[in-house]
This record gives sequence, C-alpha cells and structure tokens, in this order.
Amino acid sequence: MAEQDRLRELKTRLLQWVSRPQYQPSKPKQIARAWGLDAQETKQLRAAIRELVAEGQLAYGPGHRVRLPGELAADQITGVFHRTSAGHGYVRPEGVEPDNQRRQDIFISARNALDASTGDTVLVRILRRRGREGKPEGVVLKVLQRQSHQFVGTYVEEGGEGYVVVDGGIFAHPIPVGDPGAKGARPNDKVVFEMVRFPTYSTPGEGVITEVLGPRGAPGIDTLTIIREFDLPDDFPPKVLQEARRQAEKFDPHRLRRRRDLTHLITITIDPPDARDFDDAISLEKQDNGNWLLGVHIADVAHFVRAGSALDREARERGNSVYLPDRVIPMLPEVISNSLASLQPDRVRYTKTVFLEYTPQGTLISQEIYRSAIRSRRRLTYEEVDEFFGAVDQGQKIPPKWRRRLGAEVAQLLLDMRTLALTLRQRRRARGALELNMPDVRIVLDEQGQVAGAVEEPDTVSHQIIEEFMLAANEAVANALHRRGWLFLRRVHFPPSPRKLQALTQFVRELGLKVGSLEDRFELQKLLDQVRGRPEERAVHFAVLRSMPQAMYSPTEDGHYALATDCYCHFTSPIRRYPDLTVHRLVDAMLDGRSPKGDLGTLMSLGQHCSERERRAEAAERELVKLKLLGYLEQHLGMELEGTITGVESYGVFVRGLDLPAEGLVHISSLHDDLYKYDRESHALVGIHFGRMLRLGDLVRVRVARVDLERRELDFLLVGRVRRKTLGPRATRVREKALQRLYGPPTRKKKKKKKSSQASKRRKK
Repeated sequence: MAEQDRLRELKTRLLQWVSRPQYQPSKPKQIARAWGLDAQETKQLRAAIRELVAEGQLAYGPGHRVRLPGELAADQITGVFHRTSAGHGYVRPEGVEPDNQRRQDIFISARNALDASTGDTVLVRILRRRGREGKPEGVVLKVLQRQSHQFVGTYVEEGGEGYVVVDGGIFAHPIPVGDPGAKGARPNDKVVFEMVRFPTYSTPGEGVITEVLGPRGAPGIDTLTIIREFDLPDDFPPKVLQEARRQAEKFDPHRLRRRRDLTHLITITIDPPDARDFDDAISLEKQDNGNWLLGVHIADVAHFVRAGSALDREARERGNSVYLPDRVIPMLPEVISNSLASLQPDRVRYTKTVFLEYTPQGTLISQEIYRSAIRSRRRLTYEEVDEFFGAVDQGQKIPPKWRRRLGAEVAQLLLDMRTLALTLRQRRRARGALELNMPDVRIVLDEQGQVAGAVEEPDTVSHQIIEEFMLAANEAVANALHRRGWLFLRRVHFPPSPRKLQALTQFVRELGLKVGSLEDRFELQKLLDQVRGRPEERAVHFAVLRSMPQAMYSPTEDGHYALATDCYCHFTSPIRRYPDLTVHRLVDAMLDGRSPKGDLGTLMSLGQHCSERERRAEAAERELVKLKLLGYLEQHLGMELEGTITGVESYGVFVRGLDLPAEGLVHISSLHDDLYKYDRESHALVGIHFGRMLRLGDLVRVRVARVDLERRELDFLLVGRVRRKTLGPRATRVREKALQRLYGPPTRKKKKKKKSSQASKRRKK
C-alpha cells in the first residue's frame, strides 16, 4: 500500500477510534500498543495524528494525550455510571484495563449523581478528597448518553398511586407512573415503561407504562421481560416478510447456473438435537495420492439476501440471531433461515464450498472456493456421533448395528473426519492456540417453560471435529481475501496486556501452581493443561478468560490471539451472523472477478455495530438464564449444592453451582466460624483466629438462603468446604503471607535461658 494511502487509512481509523463514547484521551504510544503496531507503523501513526491536529479534527490534551477538539479540564473524565441499590454509585472509565477497573472506580454519592442511571455515559469532575474504600470521589456534571429510556419492572400500588419497581436494582426507589389505567395494569404485573423524567437525589422521577406483559411468574413472562429490557427485535416488518416470500417463489433448486453440482458427494450435517437451521455441511475424500480433500459447504445466504434490500437492512440492524433458552430470535425470516438456506437432508441447496487439500500430516497444500449445490445425505446430532465413536472404540471396528443405522459410507466418513480433525487440532496447538475449557450449560425446561434442571455440554470429539473444520474454512477464506488486499470484516482478538498477564502469573502461583511467565503463550497453554481435571480448573480458566479482551469485528489487520493466527474472519454462519454475510458477498465478487466497493470508515462502523449486537445477545441470554434459575431456586429455598468460588470481595465470596450454574453471594456477615478479612493479593478471605481461608477456586457446599427476583439477587449460606487436592507447603506459605499482610508479623515471645545444673548448685551453696 502506498504511503499516502496508508496515512489516509490511519487518519480514518483514528477518527473512528477517538470518536467512540468509551474513548479516554490517550498518548500516541498507548494507541499504538492497543492496535499492536510495530515501530514503523507507530511512526506513521504519529504523523497521522499531527496532520489531524493541524486540520483541527484532533487536539492534544494534558500530557500530550490525543482527544477530540474542545476543552476538557484535567480533573474531568468520561465513564459509565453504575448505581447501587443504596442509591449511590460509581463511574468506571472504560479506557481502564479490566484487571485495574475496580481500583480506578470513581465513587459518586447519591447527592452528586444528578439523574444518571446505570449504563449511562457521563462526564465527571474528580473531587480532591478521597471517597469510600479509598476510591477517588467525583460529581456527575452531565449525562452524555443514555443507555436506555425503556425499562421493565413490577407494577405496584400504594396510597392510590401507581409505581414500578424496576428489575435489577437499577433505581433505589420505585418510579411513579401516573395513571396506568389506560394500559389496564394490575398489581404484580410485569410492565414496560418509558422514563419521562429520570429520578435524582431529591425527585422521584416519572414514567409512563407502554406495555403490560402479564402477571409476574406466569409462563413466558420472564422471556418477554428480557426481550423488552434489552430491546431485542420482535416480529419482522411486512416488507421484509414479503421479500422473503418472493425469494421462496423464485427459488429453483435445479437451476445450477454458475454452480458446481456436488449433489453426488456424501455430505452430512452435525448439529445439536434442537437445531432449527443448518448452515454447514461436511464432505471428506481420500485422494489417490493419500491426501485428504475436505469440503466445507456453507449455506449461500447471499443468493437470497441482496445488499441494500429490505431483507439486508433488517439483517444488518439485528446483527445476529439471538438464542434464548426457550426461544430463537432469528436474524432472517424463517422462510429463509429454516427453509431456503437451511441445508436440510435430501434437499438440493445452494452453497459456497471451500475445498481444502491436506497431507496425511495435516499440511494444507491447496484450496479452492466455488459456488455449488449439495444434497446432504444425513442429519446427525453431536450425541449420536459421540455414541458411534464410543461403540467403534470398544470393538475397534464399525459394529453391524451402526453400519445398518448410518450406512457404510457415512460411518466411514465419520471415522475419516475424526482422523483429520484431531490431526488439525494437534497442529493448531503446536502453533500456540489456546483451549479454554468453559463448557456451556443448557437449561432444561419443562412444558411450561420453567426450569426442570440443567446439563453441561462437554467439549466432545464430535464438537471438536466441526470446530476444526469451521476454523479451517474461516481462515482459508480470510487468507484468500487478504491476498487480494481487500478490506473485510475480520474477527479480531487482541493479546492481553503484559500487565494483565503478569497479574495472572502471580495469581496462579499463589494458588500453588508452578508456571513460568504467562506472557509466553505456550506457558499459558501448559497452565490450562496442568489444571485440567483439578479443583482449580474452573477458577483458573475464569481468570484466564477475564485477562483476555473480548473478540470483535474489525477491518484492521490485528490477528486473533487465542487462535494464534494473523488472518481470520467469520464465514461459516451467514444464517445467524451478519459479518459472515458480508464476507460471502466478497467471495461472490472474487468469483466474478469484480473489485468490491468499501472504505475503512464504513467497515469500522459496521464492525463496531456488529460487535455491540453480539454482546447484547450474549448479555440477554445470560440474564434470562439467571432469571430462570432464580425462579427455580425461589421454589427450592434450603436446597444444598456444591459450587466453585468464582469471585472474592471485601464483603463476601461469589459461588457458582457445579450442577446448577446459578451464582450467588455468601456474605461475610454470615461466616461465623472465624472473623474474616479480605486479602487482595491472595484473592481470599482470611480468618483472624484460625487462619481459615476462602480462596478463588475453592470447592464449597452452600445452601440457598434468599432469592430476590426483582433485584435478581441470590444469597447462599456456607455449609462446608469440599475436600480439595493438597497443593503442598506452598499453599501454607500463601496463607501465612496473607495473615502477615493483614495482621502484621507474628509476635514472638522471648525464651528464658535455662540455667545449667552446675550454676544452680553454685547458687544453692
């Protein structure tokens, strides 16, 4: 790329970066570090900053920090406000790295919070005095951006007036809603309301009910609550549905113009048993030269969703499908997602196929991408495939039962897929890819949509096969686009900062684990292997995950740290992810010999939008799972369960159940077997009298003591500690050091010298 083109690209990216609501004024070297730039690129970055400052589009603040034009005093900062149930709150600057966030929080008294609510971006002036717990104290000067004007809560009446108790403890007091009669709200109904005037320290605020969801606790109301709370999309607009139907009418599966007919190939899909759409299928052939020819066939959604159409605009706005425990909110209408584009068995479907040729050792030697048409031979589930592998491994050959059930060709295909996938997995680990063992927990619902239990979905061989083949196809497509010098939405995962990795190293050493510096990715990989199957596994994996930044969509060439690859994108799920759909359109341009249109600024904005939509979907799913679990535990007060300590604070420990993934607080005031204090360095509560410890990663047994559905809070009582594997004398030293930090070195009594028997005799004489 020419020097001037690179400079223009950096200037566009800088303006996008600095204009983000969460941006904090940073020095050029801090921006370069965040972007992963080398010395030469950092020099170009500084030149771009100078030009933008000269043009008046950027300015230098105190300490030569880059900011947008306009004065911002040295004692002012922007951040995200969070209000506690007591009424006061704190502001967390989003530019602060996660391992240092809590120390950098700015305490805001209720009197100084204006009308800010949780999630709002605010401008704060730092006061010169110190606040609670040694935190700096501030005053909110202005609310810069509201998180939301729409809230969900429980309608109550008092003194003839209507109020809403807002879910999640966002506001300290109920919000008056005037006359709710127009909507017919009744006490204990879940309602949606629009905030007309936000509450302050001295005024109660005011809202108006816009929708009545139904009685609290009724089936399905919890799901509706989360949908409204996160402003998730509901029904598709009529224009979008009409266009989807037109696509269905035009679709002719036998018209294969400009497509390779691959309907003769043995292709299969492997998905969860409750999957509704199937966007990937696999074929695999052994070549005469001994090489493998892997075919990854992905639903050609771009054929049905044209850029700029009503379907496209709606899909872009949604960003992705949302998978809730009892409902799917699709990105595309079911006519397309569950029918036209879904790779259903025994139906001809349009696909884009990535053919990858590997040696028996897993070395990629060639790749090709085509428009194609396939006919899936079988729809298999993960459980079915794992059961098949278990049967084969017992007898070292395909049992007759499975040969009849699957057919000889499909059965052999599965065995070949396992051989190649495990080879690719070993090669990926050899280059430093990380494997975090964080199994998903699936909530089991009864016919009324209420929780009946939970099951953990382990990372079995069948999951690993599909994961490896999807990763291979994604990386192959990304490299094909990169070689052409095209801009596209990559999947970017920045490496953790050295400071976070140093803190992680210290933490795992305090757990008694022997590791080198975790700034080396291979040491990090060894750590994950070392704790596998040990009591500390969950805590260590949580800690590693927390040390990592979130992956995001961006056109910048920043690589993917966890996957240990410099070039990666999402291509394999266009039914449920909009970034994949944009990549499919670029593949179309590549196959047609066209040059795509697009600029860095537009792609930066789209990447940020898709990343935010993805995080919204994940947060909504987590919150609904939490809500359903709380509803279940409300009916099972006194229930006992084993769990892992996942967080330690000065006021108690958080415990997450092993079999039922509910997380609750064991408050320090409920611990009566010792007088505990918090030791930050060892991530533990340490007893002053007996030296007992509650540490991150400990296995404990707890009892459900209190459930508050409105505030979404769960309190546990500690019943006992589960015996854990000993970590040797190092754990004892950790405890002794923690006691010394909290209470000082132990006082030693001077020993009296024993007098010799001869001296005693002399005295007597």
